[in-house]
Amino acid sequence: MQNVTQDLIDKATAGEAKALEQLVRSSQDNVHRLAVRMMADPVLAEDATQEILIRVITKLSTYRGDSAFSTWVYRIATNYLLTARKVLARDPGLTFDIFEMDLKDGLVDDAQAAAEDHVMINELRLRCTMALLLCLDRPHRAAYVLGDILELSHGEAAQVLEIEPATYRQRLSRARSKVEDHTSRSCGLANADAACSCPRRLPTAIAKQRVGATPDPFFAQAPAYDEVSEMARQTKAELITAKLQRATGPLSAQKDFAQAVLHLVESRVPPQPK
Repeated sequence: MQNVTQDLIDKATAGEAKALEQLVRSSQDNVHRLAVRMMADPVLAEDATQEILIRVITKLSTYRGDSAFSTWVYRIATNYLLTARKVLARDPGLTFDIFEMDLKDGLVDDAQAAAEDHVMINELRLRCTMALLLCLDRPHRAAYVLGDILELSHGEAAQVLEIEPATYRQRLSRARSKVEDHTSRSCGLANADAACSCPRRLPTAIAKQRVGATPDPFFAQAPAYDEVSEMARQTKAELITAKLQRATGPLSAQKDFAQAVLHLVESRVPPQPK
């Protein structure tokens, strides 16, 4: 949101169409990145992103400048992702134990592993990386995504979540510990001795429709599987989990939300009495 100036905010607040479009476009990728990491589903994340951007536009007059505009947008987005009934209804309620058991179910031996299908293997890596965070409850998930993935400072993340910095640090520490423990124990990229690896898991993942039979272009933004595997081999054990969680690429939205958002905002505004 580097292109958002106070002048742009003022023009957008006054209803200037071009300013509103620019404001939406400058915010949509950050909002989408947060949504997709909180929901682990690009399609659901697009729906959430649109709803969040509508809230940003309709609440624009309440922005007072007491925090960075990006912090304010993240606060609106996070509040929606933590409280909206539509979002809560779609949360699968995973646990780390369930997730680990699922990873071990249906692993093929090395002779059957899909070692050559690098594009699909990478999509599986990304889906697994994102789904893992669903094992955290939503408050801890938000703390982890804001701090360890989006790399907000502790102070800014605490502002976004509207909690004390000390509380945020404790929440992030608990979330980080759980994610690191699972990754170091179960992920073949982080631990060569782990039972699960993406090539051994892919045939069953396709059969269970965890990944599609053809690659999803959304995941083409990410670093390649071989690149991430080499990065993991060269990374100290205590840093691998964070690097794997960040090795997803920009996760940019695949659509331009501006026109749709502004149309929906206009349609939701009740007509003024004459």
